[in-house]
Amino acid sequence: MLNIPNSLTLFRIFLVPFLVVVLLTKFEGKEIWGVGIILVAAVTDILDGYLARKRGEVTSLGILLDPIADKLLVSAALISMVELAIVPAWMVVVIVGREFAMTDLRSLAGKEGVSIPASFWGKFKMGSQVVAICLLISGEKLESYTGYPGLALIGHAALWVVVLLAILSLLDYFYRSRGLFIRSHGSR
Repeated sequence: MLNIPNSLTLFRIFLVPFLVVVLLTKFEGKEIWGVGIILVAAVTDILDGYLARKRGEVTSLGILLDPIADKLLVSAALISMVELAIVPAWMVVVIVGREFAMTDLRSLAGKEGVSIPASFWGKFKMGSQVVAICLLISGEKLESYTGYPGLALIGHAALWVVVLLAILSLLDYFYRSRGLFIRSHGSR
């Protein structure tokens, strides 16, 4: 069912290739465009969930696509920043690896008829990813203008927070879902 919340989620997915092109193409002002795309995507992420719940338009399609849109956007931004040598590849591997693990966990839960909603840690991780990505994209450019590495340093510190939250939230999800593993293992 294509309603407003699902349309917003699809729009967020549609933004992903534009973000990659903007980040990896050299042109004046690309940092502003990159941060703008990330912020628009973040607003649509907040709006789609809010509207779906408020209007009673929560759909299976939305439940499936929303986390995929988040994962695509964050992964595309971070992988692009590895290519630009802004962030270390190992940190991106941890963050993206966590996303794959969550996809597998949700798939296992779905087979058991269980839905795994976003936790506080997961939502906080997503918010911190947006902040870190924006700081890293804009920080590199501001550093070249001013010679002051303030935003870039804060962005790298924020990326450490993202890595820690990725690990913490994954452990939290696995802990809260431990019954799935007992049921799944017991049925073999």
